[in-house]
Amino acid sequence: MAHRAGGRALSLLRGHLRLSGPAATGGCAEHGQRRGQVRPGSSGAAVQRAPQAAGPEEAGEDAEVNTRKKTFAEVQTERLEQAERTVLIKCPPKLNEKKLLQYLSSHGNIKSHFFFENRGIHALIEFSEKNSIASLQDAIGLPSAAEYHVVPFKSRLFTFMLKNPVSQAAEETPLHLSPQSHIPVKELIEKLCHADSISSQMYILLNEYQLTDENIKLRYLVCSLVRDFARAYFPDSTVKPFGSSVNTFGKLGCDVDMFLDFHDTQKHAAKTKKGPFDMEYQMKRLPSERLATQKILSVVGDCLDNFGPGCVSVQKILNARCPLVKFSHQPTGFQCDLSVSNSIAIKSSELLYIYGCLDSRVRALVFSVRCWARVHGLTNSIPGTWITNFSLTMMVMFFLQRRSPPIIPTLDQLKELADQKDKLVIGGYDCSFVSDLRKIKCTSNTETLDVLLGDFFEYYGNFDFRRNSINLRKGKEVNKPESSPLYIWNPFEQDLNISKNVNQPQLEKFVAMARESAWILRKEEKAQQMTNKEPWGLAALLIPFGKSNSNKMKNRMKGIGSETIRNLLDSLKLNNPTNLQKAVGK
Repeated sequence: MAHRAGGRALSLLRGHLRLSGPAATGGCAEHGQRRGQVRPGSSGAAVQRAPQAAGPEEAGEDAEVNTRKKTFAEVQTERLEQAERTVLIKCPPKLNEKKLLQYLSSHGNIKSHFFFENRGIHALIEFSEKNSIASLQDAIGLPSAAEYHVVPFKSRLFTFMLKNPVSQAAEETPLHLSPQSHIPVKELIEKLCHADSISSQMYILLNEYQLTDENIKLRYLVCSLVRDFARAYFPDSTVKPFGSSVNTFGKLGCDVDMFLDFHDTQKHAAKTKKGPFDMEYQMKRLPSERLATQKILSVVGDCLDNFGPGCVSVQKILNARCPLVKFSHQPTGFQCDLSVSNSIAIKSSELLYIYGCLDSRVRALVFSVRCWARVHGLTNSIPGTWITNFSLTMMVMFFLQRRSPPIIPTLDQLKELADQKDKLVIGGYDCSFVSDLRKIKCTSNTETLDVLLGDFFEYYGNFDFRRNSINLRKGKEVNKPESSPLYIWNPFEQDLNISKNVNQPQLEKFVAMARESAWILRKEEKAQQMTNKEPWGLAALLIPFGKSNSNKMKNRMKGIGSETIRNLLDSLKLNNPTNLQKAVGK
């Protein structure tokens, strides 16, 4: 990963950007034959890296992979502490990297750094000691107030300028910029066509789309910067990321979901004091927790809007089911959502983190399916009647639970492995499950990703959505408790349907696309596609059906009566034209 990270001018800083402490590389060693190279990645744990080109060292080769040992809480704690030792610097367009690092090193040892481009060149600098930041802040002046009046809040966002631009620009050195966005789908398809199997294609997609170690550092830094504001009012609070930024399923460019956590305050309140008196803080009392949340977010939102460097387009959405503040963080380019004490959401993030760590095939399949869904308009970044990425991820997890033998355990099975420290009830909902990955037995399932991708589309292309729902806690199809077109049980709040927003037309479209994709994977031979120089395998699925390959679609429909295709359709249960409507309950 070092060649993709920020440039290293000082020899002591060269190499991979890694977390300190025990190795956190990943999953069950039994499935090393399907694993690619490893690079630092999502949520602080190492992420499986796909092969760059076809060859003997790709994911298809047997290899031993270390067990990922860090728990979700350990990764969170380590990343948050790392962020507190980090600053973000906007750099001049012409820069000598070595001199910049030498200057910064006068304030303390630099543990890691990288450069990236977003509205100019920026450098993320991680010091070994937190007091190095205070030393640097003491040496930095306030911006000139000749044209504007400034708000005197000293954050960890700095701007560096050259004192003598002409002479210093002559010493400019090339910078290695860390990518903060994934490649376009068209470029991805070209890469996939050079792979030697669908499995390799899926790992290549994973490698191109997953969050990098550098991108994760930026996400935690933004949370740490917001925490600096929140602590002006609530000294014991923390701001933590949740969702795709930490659950190992985040894609480059995804939003940063974060929540203001008062857990330390609650622990302090629970302490019992010795002596003849009970003492407590005098605090403002409000009639409901929701009202308190709204007032807290209103104040923090105003603070970010009025005083937060780089925080723009601040929106307070306080009457939503889950009140939040939305804002853009200009220096990093992230779109951010801030909520308060979202405990169940963080447990959902931890559950997905565990599933993503258990087997490398899990993340590869999720990333492929989600990319496929986005290409075909089944998901959308705008809220609506579409299937969300979270719902789609849960559908993949359920499919993997239904394999024989299962690839991942059910939530009830994870609950059985929980010890006393894992026991947790939130708002009356049992959120207990094991946190130590070493206690979870690895699967004996050895199916390839080639098989799993095709079977995923066949499974949901023939799923009886009219009668059945998806339940990850039980790992089996159960009768729908109500008539929503798509019913996916919330893993923890069991009275909620996480896919309640999905309407009938969108579900029908999903089923139709799943069946078409299964048909393509069954019919098209890789050798034939390579001979014709056409996209094959996963690459063929990432081309919108009926558009760029409309002629092929028409020809396929013309030959629908041939015996070969009829037999294929029979095997997929598509020979009856009413099956689609029956499956989705129309």
